[in-house]
Amino acid sequence: MKYITNEEGLTELAAELTEAPLFAVDTEAAGYHRYHDSICLLQVSTRDQTYLVDTLTVHDLSAIAPVFESASHEVVLHDADYDLRLLARDHRMRIGGLFDTKLAAQLLGEPAFGLGALVEKYLGTRLDKKHQRADWAQRPLPPEMLSYAAEDTRHLPDLRDRLKATLEEAGRMHWAVEEFGLREDTRWEAAAGNDEAYLRIKNTRDLKPRQMAALRELHQWREGLAERRDVATFRVVGNDVLIAAARALPRGAGELAQTKGIPGSIAERYGAEVVAAVGRALELSEAELPRRERGPRRPPPDAEFEERVERLKKVRDAAAEELGLDRGFLMPRQQLEAIARQRPATNEALMEIADMRRWQIEALGAELVDALK
Repeated sequence: MKYITNEEGLTELAAELTEAPLFAVDTEAAGYHRYHDSICLLQVSTRDQTYLVDTLTVHDLSAIAPVFESASHEVVLHDADYDLRLLARDHRMRIGGLFDTKLAAQLLGEPAFGLGALVEKYLGTRLDKKHQRADWAQRPLPPEMLSYAAEDTRHLPDLRDRLKATLEEAGRMHWAVEEFGLREDTRWEAAAGNDEAYLRIKNTRDLKPRQMAALRELHQWREGLAERRDVATFRVVGNDVLIAAARALPRGAGELAQTKGIPGSIAERYGAEVVAAVGRALELSEAELPRRERGPRRPPPDAEFEERVERLKKVRDAAAEELGLDRGFLMPRQQLEAIARQRPATNEALMEIADMRRWQIEALGAELVDALK
């Protein structure tokens, strides 16, 4: 294992990867501990060596970007979606020749497709996951965390070999190639603004407008504090505390201390800020209070449409049983509804439906079309 902390080391890695037809990649971020979630460590394993790149000291990864993006190099990841988003957002990097071991396992119908389960089944090795939620932004990183990070990519080339051979035996390798190609286009999508994030907190549907205003103020206070300290929001106070304070609308420290659901340590540490946030809500006029918008009314039941969905669902379930695939993975309900809505009469028309895969049509397209007749 080589730990890279400078530009010279990254240049050497780029030269090594240029000669490697296949290498594995993983990232470690600190979103569980930090407000600003970013890549803190990049793991890269060839068949012979594992490299750990400290991205908090090596900020510019452009030296290795061309190798990552080249389709002539196969890049193995497990459950690549989030890694691809982080690489695109933090370093404007993409993967050109992806092999995703999770997708491969799903296409084989593996019931347990976590990395640990697959490595144990196919390679006979048990991975230690005790640092899964560690703070990867801390420095220096302890030796045991570096060893743990290296294990996440060290086994991926061999796991890829076993999964690829099994896919080829099952005649599904071209299914995987199609799925990998679609996944390569994954990019970071910025989340909606935080102004309305408080509305997504669970168990708040019964709050009255004044209480909703207090929740909004408390949420904004917590977000600001977490951002300034660069800690995860729940490490300031949890949602249950925000909800308890919003329900009670305490007007002073004494009322806050007596509020059910507010720990004494929280009241002592943040009492003034919590009371101030509630106070801002209490000062609002009725016209300024937030109100939840009602969602669009559901259309009246369409018996014929539902009957078509059920027919398609039976076809999907039978195909999943025969192929040994998870039903939702083979074809999720929203795809079945889209098919029932558009009622394609041919496989070509079926392919025009959004997000439809060629391998799905190969697996059950003719049966779906027949079910609509």
